[in-house]
Amino acid sequence: MGHHRPTTRSKNKRSRPDETAEATTESFRKIILTKTVTEDDVHQLYNVWRPVCQGCRVNSKDNPNCFCGLIPPPNGSRKSGLWQKTSEIINSLGPDPSKDLRSSSSTPAGLTNLGATCYANSILQCLFMNKSFREGVFSVEPQILEGEPVLNNLVRLFAKLHSSKMAFVDSAPFIQTLELDNSIQQDSHEFLTLLFSLLERCLSQSKVSKARTIVQDLFRGGVSHVTRCSKCGNESEASSKIEDFYGLELNVKGLKSLDESLDDYFSIEELHGDNQFYCDACATRADATRSIKLRSLPAVLNFQLKRCVFLPNTTAKKKITSLFHFPGELNMAQRLPDCSELNLVYDLSAVLIHKGSAVNSGHYTAHVKDDNTDEWWEFDDENVSNLGQEPFGPTSSISTVNIGQNEPVDYSSSVKEKDTLLDDSNMNVNQPHSLESNGIHHSKTFSSVDAYMLMYALKASNSNSQRNAAQSLGHKIESDSSLVSQETDGSLPSHILEDIELSNAAYLDSCEQYKSKKEFMLNHIMVRRQEVRLVLSKAPVQPLETPYFWISSDWLRHWADSAMPSIIDNTSILCLHGKLPLSSISCAKRLSAEAWTNLYSQYGGGPTLTKDDYCTDCIFEMGRNMARANVYRDQRLLMKELAEAALSGEHLDGKLYYISKSWLQQWLRRKNIDLPCDADSGPTASIRCPHGELMPEIAAGAKRILVPESLWMFFQETAMEVKPDDSVGRSTFSSESEPCATCGIELTEAAYSEDSLREFKLKQRLNHEKLCMNKNIALCPQIKYYLVPSSWLTKWRSYVNAGGKNAFSAELDALNSVVDMLLCEKHSKLLGRPPELLWKRDLIFQKPSVTDGMTIIAEDDWRLFCEDWDGTESKGISAKIEIDSDVRDDNIGTCIDMSIPEEHLHINDGMHNGSSRRLLVKTSPQVCEECIGERECSELMRKLHYSNEDICVCLISGKEPPKSILEASGSISEPSRRTSKRSRKSTYGNSVNLNVSGTTSVYQLKMMIWETFGVVKENQILHKGSRVIDGETASLADMNIFPGDILWVTDSKIHENRDIADELSNTNLEVHVAEEGFRGTLLTSAISSQAVSEAYLNY
Repeated sequence: MGHHRPTTRSKNKRSRPDETAEATTESFRKIILTKTVTEDDVHQLYNVWRPVCQGCRVNSKDNPNCFCGLIPPPNGSRKSGLWQKTSEIINSLGPDPSKDLRSSSSTPAGLTNLGATCYANSILQCLFMNKSFREGVFSVEPQILEGEPVLNNLVRLFAKLHSSKMAFVDSAPFIQTLELDNSIQQDSHEFLTLLFSLLERCLSQSKVSKARTIVQDLFRGGVSHVTRCSKCGNESEASSKIEDFYGLELNVKGLKSLDESLDDYFSIEELHGDNQFYCDACATRADATRSIKLRSLPAVLNFQLKRCVFLPNTTAKKKITSLFHFPGELNMAQRLPDCSELNLVYDLSAVLIHKGSAVNSGHYTAHVKDDNTDEWWEFDDENVSNLGQEPFGPTSSISTVNIGQNEPVDYSSSVKEKDTLLDDSNMNVNQPHSLESNGIHHSKTFSSVDAYMLMYALKASNSNSQRNAAQSLGHKIESDSSLVSQETDGSLPSHILEDIELSNAAYLDSCEQYKSKKEFMLNHIMVRRQEVRLVLSKAPVQPLETPYFWISSDWLRHWADSAMPSIIDNTSILCLHGKLPLSSISCAKRLSAEAWTNLYSQYGGGPTLTKDDYCTDCIFEMGRNMARANVYRDQRLLMKELAEAALSGEHLDGKLYYISKSWLQQWLRRKNIDLPCDADSGPTASIRCPHGELMPEIAAGAKRILVPESLWMFFQETAMEVKPDDSVGRSTFSSESEPCATCGIELTEAAYSEDSLREFKLKQRLNHEKLCMNKNIALCPQIKYYLVPSSWLTKWRSYVNAGGKNAFSAELDALNSVVDMLLCEKHSKLLGRPPELLWKRDLIFQKPSVTDGMTIIAEDDWRLFCEDWDGTESKGISAKIEIDSDVRDDNIGTCIDMSIPEEHLHINDGMHNGSSRRLLVKTSPQVCEECIGERECSELMRKLHYSNEDICVCLISGKEPPKSILEASGSISEPSRRTSKRSRKSTYGNSVNLNVSGTTSVYQLKMMIWETFGVVKENQILHKGSRVIDGETASLADMNIFPGDILWVTDSKIHENRDIADELSNTNLEVHVAEEGFRGTLLTSAISSQAVSEAYLNY
């Protein structure tokens, strides 16, 4: 039993076009006959009879009852409009400000990165998280802040970080006040040092003691450079001088921990030999020691880890990324001379991280400890993350050291904190120590490959006793119990608090506005979608007799897809009579009365089009046009038979008329023509001459043909109907019309001139057959020849061989003027060298010359050229060929020497006895070597100073390049030489065109190749032909690399691959940029902040 296909519903099937067209034609025929339009006619013509669509994929234009496709399926969406995804609708409202809301007051706020200001953001966060420093700047008087824009913006920045409701604060006002370049990455330690100096000057005017010296009290310490005589123990006078510091710069190269770096910093240097020290006490040069001694310690001790080292060989900087260990607690008592009994314990309070392998790029972040909660926070510009109780997050409990990650290190075999028992009697300031003292002490040690600065804060519990004990020993501890106490933060100053409250209120208001706008939009979208579904469900009209209304499809589509629809607009579907024409039926839909009432009551507009608002005038006009089309098609069918008979050459009776043959052929090719069109005009336009008469048939495009009178009258009537004012295009020419005599004479003369030119070119080809065919003729010694420019000969060859449309190409220059151009004005000698010669099968031939060279021609060719091209035979440049191995006669002419290998001679007559012979070309006049040398020098200079030109570089995967690449690479590039199309279009596999200049260095070219092919520059072996291109500092012009050259490169794969960004960041250019530092900013300006403020006020 066979399977039967299910029966599909017929109501959604489209009727066959033939059936619909026949029914429409029958309706029009009935309307024209009866001159009335019935309701059945309207149903047929306006497609009212079509069934209501159910399930069409797209909205059908020829069915006014189809409402499919106006909205997506129940679970569908669209890219825009009312039916967008909810997430996309919310995104259209713009960014949600509440996403930037600070989660809680205990969570620190971030800082915006303005491009490359992460170095400043990290330092600012470290300073802000220092409670003593924050309170110190908050205590500055308002009148001081008004005169110090830098200090004022810093206070306001700290106030926003303290009390802003936003999760991050805009750092632009402070950065712009310092006049920093947002696009240049700077060194964070240099920024901190210069900022401290600037703040010291700004705060010096404050009368609040806590604020005036806050920078010095917290961050400034002192050291001395001590030089001691080994013989008498006397110290130099400079040893007593104390130098201030904001941070100690420690070496990390070859050192593993902070302890080792401090030992290296305070190590003793022995001065011997030429480095001996002159001792005043000994009154002679003597051996000595030199070291750095701490004189005072700040409350906040900063360590700058010198991860950037200078490479003298490459004049670049490199970052050291070795693992570095540092403790959570640091006892500096043993580092301060004669204070070993003190317990100067510092807690790790901040770690500045520099991510990235390059020196002048990368990214700065800060890990800072909150003194109130002992929690660590990571500050990454706008993003702030809680790290818990460890500086590098929860993973800090892992004991395994993993290079490349920030994690703690436990020197013991377990994860436990280490216990170390130390004997103070064995301590020496210049010898390595453990990081703990005074018995058993617990401390964690951390490590990082990216730590760039370490900040340690003096423990507050021991600050008073430490300070008193140190002062009793004559030393100064730069700390104050009030500065490192654990007191809680006070409120913001009143003059700052008001601005912060206003800013917070404005921000919270924007959050509420966005929330209200979002709720309104989502509710509105939901209501609109329900409305559209409801109206479209009631839109179809089922019985034909039910009242209905017409509405524009475009407006309905816009209404169904818009969140904010406009008023109803039916003007686009109206005719001139204000009704619905048949031509607009594809742009209109038929709505039920209920659906129309809902739409009209809510949106208004119009005009209203009921079921009776069809346009009878347009229906009658369309019916008449259809009738005319039927008549025209019938007439055209009859005329087509006559036209085909005329073209086939059949005998035609009656009176005949001329029309254009090409026009008639185009007329026959047109199909499915219902009414005359523009192409029916001008049947005789191309055969009418400017004098209004019949154009002679020898003229281009004037071919004509005779057609019967009935066909001509049909053509004339249709042309008049299409273009009534075009009388020229339908000019009448009967079979008795004579061609225009004037035009005939002109055309005859032109044809004679063309025939004469054709005969002249034929004569030239016959007289110079070999030259015309570009055949290389054999040359004989002691025979007189002549030289002509190769460029002139090429133009002559193109001229005599041109035909068809190119037959009337421009003539050549006269030979006399061409010969004059070959001679120099200064010496009247030949300004060019004759072509090179070669042996081939016992015959002498000339090498093919470039376009700006010369060609040797026979004496007969020269004589005939002079007759035809205005030349004087005696003015020609003659040439003779001689064979000589030893003699060179400079008095006869210039000789071109060519060494001919013996295997190419094959001479049997004894003429060439020897291993090699020279072919001499003697010219008259002689070659002017002086002028040629000057010209070649000028051309070479032009080639050396090229810019923005292309060269081709091919990457070869094997050991040897293909022969085609090797030959193309080794050939000499000649810009004036014309290459074939095949050569110009050649590609060489994995190749690329690089835009370079003559001053481009080989290093820069290798960087381009690295970026293109991914081959590191150390592995690139660059060739031009068989020559290897060495040396990165040389320019391309120095290496004879010119525009159009083809180079090839191989990958040695000796060195490991690395990121090109590392190389780019270490170039000399970037070293130069780094050396600029903060030059030009307010941090290094000699102008005071007060002067800057006054300048702003005056502006």
